[in-house]
Amino acid sequence: MNILIASMSKEPLFQQIKEQIKQHIYSGELKEGDALPSMRALAKDLKVSVITTKRAYEDLENEGYLISSVGKGTFVAGQQPHVLKEWQVRELENELEKLTTEGKRLGLSKADLIELLEIYYEGE
Repeated sequence: MNILIASMSKEPLFQQIKEQIKQHIYSGELKEGDALPSMRALAKDLKVSVITTKRAYEDLENEGYLISSVGKGTFVAGQQPHVLKEWQVRELENELEKLTTEGKRLGLSKADLIELLEIYYEGE
């Protein structure tokens, strides 16, 4: 599992870790039952505090992505395909909300945003 920390990012470190673990799950790189590094090992690898990795793991566990077992470790929780798809759509909706807010801030109209979306959608 490869996690990159952007120290210059405005996004908190625990959030960066959390989002990247989610992406590994979404992409299938991490699958049900896969073990994650211990909080200490991950903190050491990323050169962050254990509190940071603990917060990321706890949030992911509360959201149903991970399962922790005392003495055994932290593992990817089982995800049914429709649940995983729902999480992915929810993440996309969050990103669309951010983009819409930024577009409004820049003075773009709804038509402008839709046009940009169509351009990017057709380009793929």
